[in-house]
Amino acid sequence: MNQLLDKPVHASPEAPDPETRDFYVRSLRLLDQARVPHLVGGGYAMAYYTGIVRPTKDLDVFIRPRDLERALMVLSEQGGYRTDRTWPHFLAKALYGDAFIDLIYRSGNGLCEVDDEWFNHATPGECLGHPVMLCPAEETLWSKAFVQERDRFDGADVYHLILRQGEEFDWRRLRRRFRGHERVLLAHLILFGYVYPSERERVPESLMEELEQAIRAETPSPENLCRGTLLSKYMYLTDVQHWGFQDVRLPPRGIMSPQDITHFTAT
Repeated sequence: MNQLLDKPVHASPEAPDPETRDFYVRSLRLLDQARVPHLVGGGYAMAYYTGIVRPTKDLDVFIRPRDLERALMVLSEQGGYRTDRTWPHFLAKALYGDAFIDLIYRSGNGLCEVDDEWFNHATPGECLGHPVMLCPAEETLWSKAFVQERDRFDGADVYHLILRQGEEFDWRRLRRRFRGHERVLLAHLILFGYVYPSERERVPESLMEELEQAIRAETPSPENLCRGTLLSKYMYLTDVQHWGFQDVRLPPRGIMSPQDITHFTAT
């Protein structure tokens, strides 16, 4: 394996303009003061875990669903910021001019809900000089693994997380996160070994074998299901709207309503 990868990797994204920076830091302080549990993810977590620095257009703050109303109230009433329940099934925003903070409580496909384990395994870090807790690397990978749009594929983020943090991963917890979605995790692990053939040992061979066994034990579904909508909100609409496939984002398999899906795909 490449021993250069064993060096510390912690970094931060490029700092935004001063006004946006003040908005971000003040918002984090307000949430701290109100004792609203929150984690910082997105580009700040990725820079910390991988060392890759890139511009970020916003600040991703992760909260439990039950804390959403309190977070919005704090940022609106105490911060004076405009708030918006942009996509009610997973994300709201706090806005100041052209800058905004995303308040995220699950992934856009209705999976990957922020629960206690996100907080139990969070990592101490900082955001623009303000001390914060960062989303765990494992949960960051979990949520990014399902982002496979035509115009956005987070696979490189997944593979960089494995490359720089795989030696420290709680692979058992990550495996559990993908229960019922083993093929998604295995596909990424296979591609990781393709991208970095010298680094395949970073993924436990026993995990690969376990995932392969789980997939071999699967039986064909008696129903016409399309799970592609968990990977892309646009690219499988024909399948569920015209070809008779059932959208697994809808109850009883998912948590999204038809109205959620219409609103989510309209933009």
